Order: sequence, then C-alpha cells, then structure tokens
Amino acid sequence: MEKSYSESYKAAGVDVTAGYKAVELMRGSVERTRVPGVLSGIGGFGGLFQPDLSGMREPVLVSGTDGVGTKLKIAFLLDKHDTVGIDCVAMCVNDVVCCGAKPLFFLDYIAVGKNRPETVAAVVSGVAEGCVQAGCALVGGETAEMPGFYPADEYDLAGFSVGMVEKAKIPDGSGVVPGDAVIGLASSGLHSNGFSLVRKALNVSERNIRMYLAELGRTLGEELLEPTRIYVKPVLALMGRVRVKAASHITGGGFYENVPRMLNGRVAARIEKAALPKLPIFALLQRQGNLPERDMYNTFNMGVGMCLVVAKEDANRAVEELESSGQPASVIGEITAGEREVVLC
Repeated sequence: MEKSYSESYKAAGVDVTAGYKAVELMRGSVERTRVPGVLSGIGGFGGLFQPDLSGMREPVLVSGTDGVGTKLKIAFLLDKHDTVGIDCVAMCVNDVVCCGAKPLFFLDYIAVGKNRPETVAAVVSGVAEGCVQAGCALVGGETAEMPGFYPADEYDLAGFSVGMVEKAKIPDGSGVVPGDAVIGLASSGLHSNGFSLVRKALNVSERNIRMYLAELGRTLGEELLEPTRIYVKPVLALMGRVRVKAASHITGGGFYENVPRMLNGRVAARIEKAALPKLPIFALLQRQGNLPERDMYNTFNMGVGMCLVVAKEDANRAVEELESSGQPASVIGEITAGEREVVLC
C-alpha cells in the first residue's frame, strides 16, 4: 500500500490507499457469501467460479444487470448506506430467477466522488446480505473514485449476476393458456423503481425525510429505504414442486410493461386490482402527488413485486408453497385469450 501511494494523484482527488482500506473493510462481508464453486477471493483480476454441472443435460447461463437508481438519493439524505446493496442484488437476481435460473455469483460496481472506505464497506455489506438472501456468491467488484464527475458525498451503484438453469425447465411462457392463474408475490414496498417520481411527488428533502408518518407507521425515510424483496429462494423452491409456466419481475414500467413480457402472442392477463395487497405508501404517493391511477400502475409495483403463471388447478398449492417459504402470495388474476397485453380491472 505504501509503494502505491501517489501524492500527485491524491492532489488530483484520487486516494488509491483509501481503495485498499475499503477492500480490507469489506473482506468479512464478502466471505459471508462464499458458496461451493467459488475458486477465488477478492483482489484478483477476475472472479473464478466453477459451476456444478452434474445431472444437467443442457445447462443455460442466464445473466442480469441493473442499478439502484435515484433511490440512492434517499440513502444520501439519511447517511445510511447498508441497505442499498440489497436493492442492487435484488434487481438483478429477481430478473434471473424469472428464467428459472439459480443465481451463481454477483459482481458490483461502485463509482464514488470521494472514496470513503467506511461508506464503501457499508454499501458492500448490503450487497453481501443480498447475495446471502439469494444464495449466490459475491466474487468481485470495482470501486472507481471519480472526483469532479460525482459529488464528494455521493456515489452510483450497479451490478450483475449470472445464474444457470436446465434448458428444458425455462418458464418461457409458451405453455401459458387461457384459464391459467396469475399469482402475485407481495412486495416490501416501492422496491427500487420510480424514485424520481417518488421524490417529486412527496417533495422529499432534509426537512421531511425523518418525519414520522402515522399512516406508514414509521418515518418517511425508513419507508422509502425499505430494501427490495429477493424472491429467489421461494420461487426456486416452488418451481421444484409446481410447474411455473411464466414469471415477471414487476420493476420500472409497472404492470403495463412487465406483465406482457411473460406472455406469448395468443394470451392476455386480467389482473384484479382489488386482489392486490394494499400498502399505504402507494395511497400516500397518489394522493400527495395527485397522480392518475394509470401512472401508478405504469410506474410502481403496487404491492406485487413478481407475478407467476400456473395452471388453474395448481394455483392454491402454489400459494401454499410460497406462504410456507415465508413469501406472502395470492391469486390476483387469470389468463385470457388476447394478444400479449394486461388488463387491470
């Protein structure tokens, strides 16, 4: 570390020794995520992972990448950085599991205005927690100090995950037919989407971010920073017991964009709005932001973070299996004849 010190580079705003300190602080968090197949520790040029292909005829790799978006602004206001990493992992692995894939490993990318090792380590602790929840390994990452590009007290966070699935078991939506049931998996709140609209609608600032709101049962900041729910383990457990024909992660674009992505061209999805969980944050947003109902369903998850399609006769069992895994779920609609659209009624 001492040999790598550069006074000139530090004068330009980049302290390479702070990066080394951050790596040392995050080692314990990374170690928590170690799973069979990991062949390397952090610090190398690449993360090494040897997948177990035993019993697989046609293994398919599935990848997903995403960031946390402007939800990070809430973390900055609260100076709380140990949960946004969960969001980063969730946004990637929840996409991967829609293909029936088990996430194998994850890598993150953190770009900072100024490298504050304790903050970076806190972010990575959240990434590690997300990986533990998803059952995958954190095999590497990158921290880039970019003075003049980001403010000194801000950062951006993104990542990607790689999973694997047997080709014949991919729930590609081709078998979805009219009469099938749509199962909704409850969200933990806003997850990580629509925060530019959230911050505008609620006029989020230092003045109100720590304000206790009775209808939420906690402060506004606590509600907004609630991590995205990771669906990997309950969904994979369900797929091992019930045939899941299609899956959709309800992220940016809400129901109108994401539900059609799991449908073939011969069917539509009819969703009962009354069947969705009623989370107070969405009522608050619509009221204070004076937002049209369509914009709500076109931006937010409205209480459902993932939709699954199963045969009608499997619906009750699917809900029971999910509930037994600790994941609240319910039948929220059905598949009808149509042309790859969603109808909310």
